[in-house]
Amino acid sequence: MKRFEHLERIRRLDPVADALEIYRISVSLEFPWDYTRALELALYRTYAVPSIGRLLALTAELTERTQKRYDDTSLLLDTVLEHGFAAEQGRTAIRRINQMHRSYDISDDDMRYVLSTFVVVPRRWIDTYGWRRLSRHEIIATTEYYRTLGRHMGIPDIPRTHEEFEALLDSYEEAHFGWDEEARRVSDATLALMASWYPRPLAPLLRTVTLALLDEPLLRAFHYPKPGAAATALVRRAVWTRGRLVRLLPPRRSPHFARQNREIKGYPDGYRVADLGTRPVPGLRGCPVRHRDTSAADPVE
Repeated sequence: MKRFEHLERIRRLDPVADALEIYRISVSLEFPWDYTRALELALYRTYAVPSIGRLLALTAELTERTQKRYDDTSLLLDTVLEHGFAAEQGRTAIRRINQMHRSYDISDDDMRYVLSTFVVVPRRWIDTYGWRRLSRHEIIATTEYYRTLGRHMGIPDIPRTHEEFEALLDSYEEAHFGWDEEARRVSDATLALMASWYPRPLAPLLRTVTLALLDEPLLRAFHYPKPGAAATALVRRAVWTRGRLVRLLPPRRSPHFARQNREIKGYPDGYRVADLGTRPVPGLRGCPVRHRDTSAADPVE
């Protein structure tokens, strides 16, 4: 296979009608490592909105059972990507997500913001650090994929284009990013989880590396000290260089899904999609996204 063969295949598809297939190719064949890092960052950004960060602290899932929450979130989203919206496994994953989400109420604005991070943050990460920039076909397909996911999850008034998602994300963060002690606890637990995936002596270095990849609004919201300019430049250059080296490699021949990532630690003997996630008591412990009590796992026209 030639290095750009997957991209040529993507360009032969319709970015709206074939959005799932294009997004699956992009995530699992072209940029599996980059999408893993970018979606981690997308979810992490939401903690800096105090209403979301406080709620995540209240659930205790990201402070007391951080690895399980990471695994379950990754695997549920991964199931939809791998199997699609209409397949039984994909429908089961969406049903599980919605069952958890219905346990707590939050504003429609926060719901749309969370969805916007999934659309915008990966494109920005890949355009900066990936081995190539995303094509227009991929950008449109990604937008359509998450519009479909959002409709299955009952999110109202979803932006129509990538540009609308981007404007929403930027304006929402400017208006709502801010300090919250409980949100900082969730952030610290997440950074500790990421460090735990590597040998313990590397933990301080890994924390510095992670902070060097965060932008100033995030650092300010969590009251983290800004890493030195030299350290920030070194870390970002190293990640950029990784992308340049990946460009020289032959294309991936078989898809790589999140369930295959080494960071997924909690299910060494396998799992059932229907068993993933939590079953919170409504009104006590929930999730940062409200969903209407509809059959949201059914296909959406």
